[in-house]
Amino acid sequence: MAPFEFGVICEVFGIDRSEQGGPTFDFHVVTADPGPVTTKLGFDVVVTEGLDAAYSADLVAVPASLIDSPADERVLDVIRDAVDRGAWVLSVCSGAFTLGHAGVLDGRQSTTHWMYTDQLAEMFPNTMVDPDVLFVQDDKVVTGAGTAAGIDAALHIVRTELGASAANIIARRMVVPPQRDGGQSQFIQSPVAECRSDSFAKVTEWMLEHLDEDLTVDLLARKALMSPRTFARRFRAETGTTPNAWLNRQRLLRAQQLLEETDYTLEEIARETGFGAAAVMRHHFVKVLQTTPTAYRRLFGVRATA
Repeated sequence: MAPFEFGVICEVFGIDRSEQGGPTFDFHVVTADPGPVTTKLGFDVVVTEGLDAAYSADLVAVPASLIDSPADERVLDVIRDAVDRGAWVLSVCSGAFTLGHAGVLDGRQSTTHWMYTDQLAEMFPNTMVDPDVLFVQDDKVVTGAGTAAGIDAALHIVRTELGASAANIIARRMVVPPQRDGGQSQFIQSPVAECRSDSFAKVTEWMLEHLDEDLTVDLLARKALMSPRTFARRFRAETGTTPNAWLNRQRLLRAQQLLEETDYTLEEIARETGFGAAAVMRHHFVKVLQTTPTAYRRLFGVRATA
């Protein structure tokens, strides 16, 4: 297996973060044959547990491994069982090939490291492979792209199950961005990349501080000392998305935080985040998160957490 991708899974789900108010998971590392497991870098990891714990897990996570390695039928049975009973299944990087061998990618969208997407599509023609995304969720099967994209995929599952605050606590401990996705629940489009220039970093920081205002492209272009057309083109090149899509995603994230941590009314939150009205905010919640603000607060709000 690949130690970095394995470490990502351990880092997100295997550490007790209760002192920081974060989640603690009942975390197990399991293998078909307990004992040394060889890594791609030549050293072994000793795993003492067999597969039993995986049959009752809420999440089965599969790290990367050599694509040409034979798939152990016992491991494939664990993956099939997890999908059949409605548990989450996560693969990181080339771990998608293990999911493919299990048959759980059939009829689903998926991704893997860009170097291997053609091979994944050739080996498993019944899955629709997207080479350009950080991760894809199809039902409760999540496939992550190469290396660090596994962090984004894992945090996406945490955020979906436990809310934005829990994901933010883990991300802060890991010193990584708490949210990198394109804003759709079943199929994550283009990633929101880190800004590479100081000018755009300043503009996006200013945007975050003024989410409640009407932030038009013309206004933002003036802040960046550019023409609107140049600003829109360069913003997409820097961030991987349009100014409007970036703004809507940040407004949603802020609204999620307020729904979790405050007792503001929906109208107050809509004004605070720039949606203007609760009906508009509800439209974006349903479109992107497949839920309503009221349902989200019921699940993740202060009273629900208590």
